[in-house]
Amino acid sequence: MPTKNCPHCKDHPLEATNYQGEEIDICRECGGLWFEKNEVNRMISEINEGPEGEKFETHFGESLGVSELDCPDCSKSLERFHLLEAFHTEIDVCRHCDGTWIDKDELESVEKSPEIKASLGELNQKVSWKTYLFQFLTQMPVEYNIKPQKTPWVTRSLIVLNTLIFALYFLNPSSFSYVIDNFAMTPADLSKGNELWTVLTCVFLHGSIMHLVGNMYFLYIVGDNLEDVLGHKRFLLWYLVCGLLASFTSFIVSPMSEIPGVGASGAIAGLFGMYLMWFRHASLTFMFVIYQKKLSAVWFFAIWLGFNIFGAVTGPDGIDYGAHIGGFIAGLIIGYILKSKILEQNPIIRLLNQKEAQLKR
Repeated sequence: MPTKNCPHCKDHPLEATNYQGEEIDICRECGGLWFEKNEVNRMISEINEGPEGEKFETHFGESLGVSELDCPDCSKSLERFHLLEAFHTEIDVCRHCDGTWIDKDELESVEKSPEIKASLGELNQKVSWKTYLFQFLTQMPVEYNIKPQKTPWVTRSLIVLNTLIFALYFLNPSSFSYVIDNFAMTPADLSKGNELWTVLTCVFLHGSIMHLVGNMYFLYIVGDNLEDVLGHKRFLLWYLVCGLLASFTSFIVSPMSEIPGVGASGAIAGLFGMYLMWFRHASLTFMFVIYQKKLSAVWFFAIWLGFNIFGAVTGPDGIDYGAHIGGFIAGLIIGYILKSKILEQNPIIRLLNQKEAQLKR
């Protein structure tokens, strides 16, 4: 049997091995893989559920023209294709013997192609009348993102904990006053070195039912994805860190303020920052009076940040804009620091964050 040489390395021989239950040839020099006739079709046939051996190029992206590589079997020029029409991962195909060459950095894209297609479908869902009605009545955004793989126990527990704490003190005027006096963060007291614990306890308090509902809803829509990629313990840790940094920012902005600060808004704003760094491909709907628009996460949070900066500049109105902005910046910094590790540990998110991924909105 004649020796096959690597299309990339030219004079480096391919070595026969097994991968995903198929016998394939690998180049130990560059890590590329050569799939014989129909082997790659069988490996990814679930993407279209067609008959085994059906040529995948009839379902995937259009031809990109002749490749610079030659087929290891018949020496004819390979042809370049996009693995998916909306996901620009290239593979090289021999139209004469149906073999397929996959570079090392593209291999994971092929392995995950069914997941990629499912993820793209989740991201590209159309806005329906149900989401419009929900947002019109609640003025809350609707999220379009990939589904988490793990149950978000910490996110749900935080929602339950915040709700229970609120229920225990809100309906009783004396309890409400006691909790605000002792556990809400008053910058003027902190300046005197008093009640330092309130920088954390204030994160679990809310001043009204709508305040609680709004915060818990935003925690729900972004928390599940973040907890999925961070894990339960790290998600809780960074949530608390963002809450603390938001409290400190609020204190720095108005160190002599006598107004008690409460709410999870600062911690959730930190989650916004991390969400933006890792899930920029997601979409959220924005409602302007009766007009609903689906926006990328970048635009949605840009508008949200604009409102907060405007509120901070125009003067106090009972909203702690300093905590919001401080928490958001903290989340951006944390998200940036952890981004490489998060993308490394989550292949689908890494693939969807590639610059060449042209996702349809």
